[in-house]
Amino acid sequence: MAIEETNTAEAVERTSATRKTVGATPRVDRVAPTLTPGVDVDAAGRTTIAEGVVAKVAGIAARDVAGVHALGGGGARALGVIRDAVNATDLTQGVKVEVGETQAAADITIVVDYPAPIQHVAENVRSAVSGAISRLVGLQVVEVNVEVNDVHLPDDDADADESRVA
Repeated sequence: MAIEETNTAEAVERTSATRKTVGATPRVDRVAPTLTPGVDVDAAGRTTIAEGVVAKVAGIAARDVAGVHALGGGGARALGVIRDAVNATDLTQGVKVEVGETQAAADITIVVDYPAPIQHVAENVRSAVSGAISRLVGLQVVEVNVEVNDVHLPDDDADADESRVA
């Protein structure tokens, strides 16, 4: 038994030495330095992106779509008004995401401005959110569900400004 162990150890040493001299393939594929000058491409590590970051990217993208008045359901919007008053806007309001290692899925709740075509606005939100997550976060987007919770009427803002009593 001792002879077999010695022979095995010698074989491993010879194999290791051969790899070093012959030019064995590295454990991780290295990309040619096409990045910004001064960037160390030999640096090892892992990037982890929090769900909150993906949710914030999705929320910002959805808010930028024409025809979207607000994000979130009634209760979330009421809390959002309070947050806005104290300058603590929640950009993830109305957004839920699931993030894996390479994929993401998002659920977005929106309020559409009247008379914007609801299906068109929902499709634009889906496209904007998917594109932003793919481009900014680098994850494959497998699903973006859009829930239209309400329609905002222009009269709703006018009523809030006018006093009902003289």
